[in-house]
Amino acid sequence: MVRIYSINGKIIGKMELPDVFNTEYRPDLIQRAVVAIQSNRRQRYSAYALAGQQTSADYFGRRRGAFRQTINRGISRLPREKLGGGGLGRVRIVPHAVGGRRAHPPKGRDWSKEINNKEYLLALKSAIAATKDEGIVSARGHIITGIRELPLIIEDKFEELNKTKEVIESLNKLGLEKDLERAREKRIRAGKGKMRGRRYKKKKSVLIVVNNDGGILSSARNIPGVDAVRIDDLDVELLAPGTHAGRLTLWTKSAIENIHRLFT
Repeated sequence: MVRIYSINGKIIGKMELPDVFNTEYRPDLIQRAVVAIQSNRRQRYSAYALAGQQTSADYFGRRRGAFRQTINRGISRLPREKLGGGGLGRVRIVPHAVGGRRAHPPKGRDWSKEINNKEYLLALKSAIAATKDEGIVSARGHIITGIRELPLIIEDKFEELNKTKEVIESLNKLGLEKDLERAREKRIRAGKGKMRGRRYKKKKSVLIVVNNDGGILSSARNIPGVDAVRIDDLDVELLAPGTHAGRLTLWTKSAIENIHRLFT
């Protein structure tokens, strides 16, 4: 039996956990599932097939006919732009020319990875079960000193909070204040990633799982490190960011009761 808390942090009841919370911990499958999700989100990229070749340039080496000839003129025999009146312009197309094509451009690659459906569901069950293991949660870096037990379950009124201030107050009363404070810290990333849209490294804090959105999803998303999601949209990456399971998770009572929908 696990305690159910009110939005004020008081115990208002108890409930039994579903069997999914007894699943064996499988970090190998969790890692495979998260990598598959991230890989399938990555888009293919390569050089444009006609890059550097969309030009009028051509090589004129005919012996018969002197129009635009490039032979016997003391210039390199390379494709040149066609100018008016039979003239020749700059060298184009070849890799060593300005504006020419790439010699060996990146080839298009499909980054997606497949995972068996049964493997993914087992990884999801294992990641859910890891949220109640204090050792795994604390090893991930979460501060759980002020928390009485895991998993944390809160009444359904929590889903109706539509103010960020109210959500923070409720989380603090549940003993999550130190972990929220930990997630406020961010640092500048080392390397070139900071020039590519990911300047800061940020920490993950509480994951809020609800059954229905009464305003909680929009009010919780502005808290640093906090993610809020409906039970039907829960996936392994949210439960195990960076392939590391054991994320500190707050469940609403109805989300626990409807967790079976993930596996049907």
